[in-house]
Amino acid sequence: MNPPDLAEFLRRCRSRLAPADVGLTGGARRRSPGLRREEVARLAGMSADYYTRLEQGRASRPSRQMLTAMARALRLTAGERDRLFVLADEEPPREAGGCGHVRPGLLLVLDRLHDTPAEVVTELGDVLAQNTMAAALFGDISARAPRDRNLVRRLFTDPDALALIPAADHEALAREHVAHLRELLAARPGDPRPAALVAELLAASALFARLWDGPGALPRPCDVRRLRHPVVGELVLDREVLLSSGHDQRLIVHSARPGTASYERLRLLRVVGLQDLTAS
Repeated sequence: MNPPDLAEFLRRCRSRLAPADVGLTGGARRRSPGLRREEVARLAGMSADYYTRLEQGRASRPSRQMLTAMARALRLTAGERDRLFVLADEEPPREAGGCGHVRPGLLLVLDRLHDTPAEVVTELGDVLAQNTMAAALFGDISARAPRDRNLVRRLFTDPDALALIPAADHEALAREHVAHLRELLAARPGDPRPAALVAELLAASALFARLWDGPGALPRPCDVRRLRHPVVGELVLDREVLLSSGHDQRLIVHSARPGTASYERLRLLRVVGLQDLTAS
């Protein structure tokens, strides 16, 4: 590893980002341009002390997972991400169907949705990035292991994820995910990841096994989501999915209609989310 060059690279990338670029408010006047170190650390899901030591050239070599998280937090291009890996003496990630690098166009839109929950998700349901509002609504993905960031896996195996969804909506949402997995499996016969997820869920979830072995009729996708948030209460949100040019990543946006109780609760959630970010 080349600690001085890595430190300089991180400082330079941090200095070019404004708070608004990553969905944060400016807050008090800043003495120097760019994000604060603790803000980058928070976005990357690592301790502020460790990130500070990286910028000072006196930290141990970061893991590949940490490098990927820093690349997202600093909004690096694919080339800059590869440079980050090289400076840390790691082989740059291979570009494949399961690549975790967020497309710049989607990330640009995500960063500008300050008052709307939004996430970038792969075809398989892996959450790659989320804004502050999405973290406040669904939980912060940066605090989870990579395998626990999959929406489909969480729906069928994570009680915390189920707690957000009214019981009456569980099966309809589960059918949507099963139908999507069927389509993905048929469309990508050479990709082992959908088959592996199906095999895992068949063993882990009785509901998934029942739906998978049942009729393969396609359910009508629901563009409205009802959620039960532990702080702000029940939300009724419109759900929009924007596809990337290659259709391998999608931006999922949840919004509330003005004048509704859900709209006011989303406004409250924004305050709660920003307070949590500042406190951490």
